[in-house]
Amino acid sequence: MGLAEAETQGAVSTTIKYVVAGEKSIFVPTDRAKSYWPVDEREVRIENMRPIKDKLSIDKNGFVLLREPTKVKNFYDPEEIKRVYYGEIEALVKRVTGAEKVLVWGEMVRSDKPQTGDGRLPAYGAHVDYGDVTVRDTTEVMLGKEEAAKWLKRRYFLINLWRPIKTIERTPLALVDASTVLKSELNDSEVRGGLNDPNHRTLHGFNLQYSPRHRWYYAPRMQSDEILVFKLFDSDPARVQLTAHTAFDDPTSPKDASPRESVEVRTISFMPA
Repeated sequence: MGLAEAETQGAVSTTIKYVVAGEKSIFVPTDRAKSYWPVDEREVRIENMRPIKDKLSIDKNGFVLLREPTKVKNFYDPEEIKRVYYGEIEALVKRVTGAEKVLVWGEMVRSDKPQTGDGRLPAYGAHVDYGDVTVRDTTEVMLGKEEAAKWLKRRYFLINLWRPIKTIERTPLALVDASTVLKSELNDSEVRGGLNDPNHRTLHGFNLQYSPRHRWYYAPRMQSDEILVFKLFDSDPARVQLTAHTAFDDPTSPKDASPRESVEVRTISFMPA
């Protein structure tokens, strides 16, 4: 069964916020009212990725769904994330990609509980967090310019790893098959005050404009031992490079659904020379 022939069980129709074609956006995560994002709302079908999960590929589609238990007990403890989760994520990315070196950074715990501040709310709108500008900048910040220059001569990529803290009953994450997206459909964006830090340096990514070619997928009722691994940027233009994604309102969620709680972490990886 190919991606275009995926079983329809669990598929939903919903509205996704694209960006108006050709518009550059400014996203202010910690104060979203200050953002400039010209919205183009479209009704789309989001397929259940579970029937085809064994056929998905990071290099062909931009994402995979894995069952990956964790030893983390409290994702709301930043120290435990760094002490336990960073090592798990580094080992996972090396195993999945064959990378020689992995930098782990940019963790975020999100929820749609009513009391949640703007900076930790789910991100609605089809977007790619960051592109090459931010990957190179972050590598220099983490390694220093001289060391970064050595590693950036190799193939490198930015991967996001997204996990439910508990079973997802509402506001799941959808990803577009990156092979169905043209690079010309990705519009520049600035993220001012990202990673729940209003003073964070500006980060640079993309927002997606609509095309009927796009094929969207999600994993219904994701569990805490599952993880979505998706590529945000790849320095090799011969492979899919940029995987757009968004939170969305699931019309099948029960009215008494528990708030979404999730954790994501980003990695920059470098392949062997």
